[in-house]
Amino acid sequence: MNGFKTAILMTVMMVLFIIVGRLIGGESGMMIAFVFSLVMNFGSYWFSDKIVLAMYRAQEVTREQYPQLFDIVENLSMKAGLPMPRVYVMDNPSSNAFATGRNPEHSAVAVTTGILNLLNKEELEGVISHELTHVKHRDILVGTIAATLVGTITIIARMAGWAAMFGGGGRGGRDRDNIFSDLALMILAPIAAMLIQMAISRSREYMADEGGAQISGKPLSLASALNKLSQANQRIPMTNAGTSSAHMFIVNPLSGKALMKLFSTHPPIEERIARLQEIAAGRR
Repeated sequence: MNGFKTAILMTVMMVLFIIVGRLIGGESGMMIAFVFSLVMNFGSYWFSDKIVLAMYRAQEVTREQYPQLFDIVENLSMKAGLPMPRVYVMDNPSSNAFATGRNPEHSAVAVTTGILNLLNKEELEGVISHELTHVKHRDILVGTIAATLVGTITIIARMAGWAAMFGGGGRGGRDRDNIFSDLALMILAPIAAMLIQMAISRSREYMADEGGAQISGKPLSLASALNKLSQANQRIPMTNAGTSSAHMFIVNPLSGKALMKLFSTHPPIEERIARLQEIAAGRR
């Protein structure tokens, strides 16, 4: 059901994208916007992992440096039927983790020093299993496409707004109506695209929780980890986190900010924990 929901949401976003392009420049505008999005997607697909790892100053580590973490990732990767991802650690007191990479053969799992100090072994296994599910489902690709479409829609909507305000044209009522409709498009289209991206990200988080529970075999440990991470993030949010990459983390790194809660790319922690408890009880 979550996979079907994601497909529907991605389709709706693509339709919105086509509509925005057509309203701005007709057939030619639609094609230009489409080509622009393809170029952005190509760059994001090949380089997004390197960019986000560098953004958070994640350092690749070896088994000698972090033996327990390395063993957990290796054992769970084998259990999930995945190639061993590269392992990264971020020197950050905030407690969080994410996975990146364009496919399972080029994947990486990154954790903060904060999460290593906070969670016990079983809870950390739940977190790593969650991230490996993202790798297995190729959620990074889905998230990258969604984020790229949101960015493209925002750019072309702004172009439409500036064209409406400063472009040439007559003074008739019809022209005024067109200007107002273009301005409305500039404001509403990015908001609609962002809401769709949020819905996609939330669906993938539910799927990763379920997959993580299956891989680790410990849904209650993952539930306990989520509860600890949520509380810890309220105390020490990730100050260097950006809105464009917030959806990648297991818990929203911006959740310490009240406004970010309203537009969170993550489902409520309480709902995620409740679902994991249902899995443990055999009701899912």
